[in-house]
Amino acid sequence: MAKLNFGGVEENVVTREEFPLSKAQEILKNEVIAIIGYGVQGPAQAMNMKDNGINVIIGQSPDFKSDWDRAVKDGWVPGKTLFSIEEAAEKATVIQYLVSDAAQRAVWPALKPCLKEGDALYFSHGFSVTYKEQTGVIPPKNVDVILVAPKGSGTSVRRNFLAGTGINSSYAVFQDYTGKAEQRTLALGIAIGSGYLFPTTFENEVFSDLTGERGVLMGALAGIMEAQYDVLRENGHSPSEAFNETVEELTQSLIRLVDENGMDWMYSNCSATAQRGALDWLPKFKEATLPVFKDLYNKVKNGSETKRVLESTGTVDYKDSLGKELKAMHESELWLTGAEVRKLRPHK
Repeated sequence: MAKLNFGGVEENVVTREEFPLSKAQEILKNEVIAIIGYGVQGPAQAMNMKDNGINVIIGQSPDFKSDWDRAVKDGWVPGKTLFSIEEAAEKATVIQYLVSDAAQRAVWPALKPCLKEGDALYFSHGFSVTYKEQTGVIPPKNVDVILVAPKGSGTSVRRNFLAGTGINSSYAVFQDYTGKAEQRTLALGIAIGSGYLFPTTFENEVFSDLTGERGVLMGALAGIMEAQYDVLRENGHSPSEAFNETVEELTQSLIRLVDENGMDWMYSNCSATAQRGALDWLPKFKEATLPVFKDLYNKVKNGSETKRVLESTGTVDYKDSLGKELKAMHESELWLTGAEVRKLRPHK
């Protein structure tokens, strides 16, 4: 493992240089990998492994026609590389459990009997195992229980793989029955196209992931964008001006500078007026949001957020209700303006 120093804190990471694809292929050469669920993460991880020469099959319920049809469109052949969930799991030695969190609870009674001694049960989220009291997902003692969690959506996992860069992933071993669980985990992490892998635990992965999604990555980001846009509009600024100062400049310019060399580098490449104002207002925003983040983390840790997810996403009409919420966001002035602004971007 490579030892990196993050501001005085040392951390071990696994890079593709020290754990090359050839090593992953050797470790996995006798494994049959079953991707259970062809929804969000499933397609990307399956296609990446297939492209990397790994023996992959798909387990997908035909009842979810859109996911089944997508698998067929991507080249998976019913009866050869595309099966029902139970049939795929019985054929496999590594079962990558990639259906949604709510679906994992529902499917588990059918999947569990398919696990054989020495199999590996793989997750990309620590949710079901960490909150086993709520999900009922308690793996048998005679299998490896492992995790590789890409730090991005399935779309990004596939896109970065095709670009040759990969996406960073965390990894963990919850249960090592065979004595080779860690090597299996790292090999799978490299096979799905990870840029580098850093260690975590099932618990830490889900605590950080749920906090991040509800916070900076999605919930907080959308919330502060709406707040700033509304204030600008209330004070007479046009939709175009409000959107450009709230979203467009962030996504098309500033966040790319952060990506390249960090927040301080982005600050140093902005005007003195912008620098001074940002530095003055940063602690005020931190002070205002810190209590919200502490409340969020506590609710993640005590299972309140899990209860909310399982209760809401497990209902038969969830897709309809979700569609209504997303439609309301889509039809807000903020994001209708965004659609028009995107049309005006220069085309390559």
